[in-house]
Amino acid sequence: MHIAERMKEIEEQVGSLSPVHKILLGTDGSVTQMLEIITGHPVTVVTRVQEVVPADRATAASLALEEGDPINHRVVELRDTETNEVLVYAVSDTPISRLSHEFRHDLMKADVPIGKIMQNHRIEARREILDAQVLPADATFSTVFGIYRDEPLLNRRYQIIHHEQPLIAIEETFPYHRFEDERTIIVTAPSRIHLGLIDMNGSSGRVDGGIGIALNDPGILLEVKRGDGIEIRGGDGACRQAVRSAAELMHAALHIPTSAAITLRRTYPRHIGLGSGTQLALATASAIAELHGQHLPAAALARIVGRGGTSGIGTAAFEQGGFILDGGHSFGIHGEKTHFSPSSASKEVRPAPVTVHHPFPEDWRILLTVPHIPPGASAAAEVDIFRSHCPVPLDEVREMSHEILMRMLPALVERDLDAFGTAINHLQDLGFKRVELSLQPQAVHDLLGAMREAGAAGAGMSSFGPTLYAFGDAGMGEVERAVRERLDAMGGGETLITTANNAGAEQRTA
Repeated sequence: MHIAERMKEIEEQVGSLSPVHKILLGTDGSVTQMLEIITGHPVTVVTRVQEVVPADRATAASLALEEGDPINHRVVELRDTETNEVLVYAVSDTPISRLSHEFRHDLMKADVPIGKIMQNHRIEARREILDAQVLPADATFSTVFGIYRDEPLLNRRYQIIHHEQPLIAIEETFPYHRFEDERTIIVTAPSRIHLGLIDMNGSSGRVDGGIGIALNDPGILLEVKRGDGIEIRGGDGACRQAVRSAAELMHAALHIPTSAAITLRRTYPRHIGLGSGTQLALATASAIAELHGQHLPAAALARIVGRGGTSGIGTAAFEQGGFILDGGHSFGIHGEKTHFSPSSASKEVRPAPVTVHHPFPEDWRILLTVPHIPPGASAAAEVDIFRSHCPVPLDEVREMSHEILMRMLPALVERDLDAFGTAINHLQDLGFKRVELSLQPQAVHDLLGAMREAGAAGAGMSSFGPTLYAFGDAGMGEVERAVRERLDAMGGGETLITTANNAGAEQRTA
């Protein structure tokens, strides 16, 4: 493999590589020494694992050993001694049989760089690079490097060859953003389930009002740095369009030159009931504002990008996460809203004020199910539904309000999963949620029944669907299996067990 060609392939995936990236991926010298030159600080080795283990089949093949031969398996972090940042995470495997007693003794010492050991023993060797690639950060690497999950990592594998035999196999991983030339703003944002609109009657002088919960997964991760015009990488066409629209609105509102290179590292589909449009727009707006030194609250960002005109749940989920209840909008001739309309047709209306915010129990499991049926209503179709089905009966609004106030909220505060689930089930038959469900195919109703029959405490549909959700505890795996069987019989779909996000969006500068 020619490393220069591999770097070109990596740039197509992740974006431009800085000179430091290229040095770390392609060097055939001491990585520790390179890092000290790059950072200007001493670099220390922190050993996390050091053990002699039998070689598995893959390791044996790569090192030309017999399976089961003893190898020294070592995991280390190369840390900047001044900042304590982990710069590189390295895993090495060394055949014990190819080591002198003295070399082995030094290798087994904790926190000594391999390059220094080789130098001390005057071992002549060469490094042979086997591969280089881009990896998304998993939970482990996210913790090790202090970055967000799915941020890009650069990874390389090579061998140290001595007497024409592999002496050591090494794999090194480091964060892409730690060694970039340009300042980058990175934002991660949650998804949300929308449990329902409370008052689509309006006789009280207010309308809308919503309840929802922010979720850890699925989620959004995007990066913004200065660019030439608006450049967008990653995601599907619908997500890129949402980002482009938000970026154009932000540049116009801030009166700044149009200059943003935006990369979508993690997204989820639009129009499935999980609020991706709002999260993409707010994440984009927040990053652009920060890139230009402006710190705007979520409500201000939402006004600029035209989100939250019916429900404040998406904006509040971005800002603070958790369980959210908003108070809707004033309604009537002199109100904020003069007719029933979704957010897409209420661009000039501010996000509704949050009246209740409470952490959602993180040990409660939330099963998401997205059946392969047409997406939920949006655009003109959504507007037509609001106009033709509102106002809903006042007695249903009153019953829904009573269910929320006297069962759902106390159950949340007291962590009573069964009572919370009962409230969720009841809400599916009331008010505008009843309308939303009445427009769904029979398959949706069958899936909701299957969730409850399999043991879920409560189940419902998020927004206009098609995403369905169910609440439970550790037994949600059984519910998921039952749902998967039903999905397979009706044409397929996706499932995911997730938990509540009680922090909202997060942002960092790299």
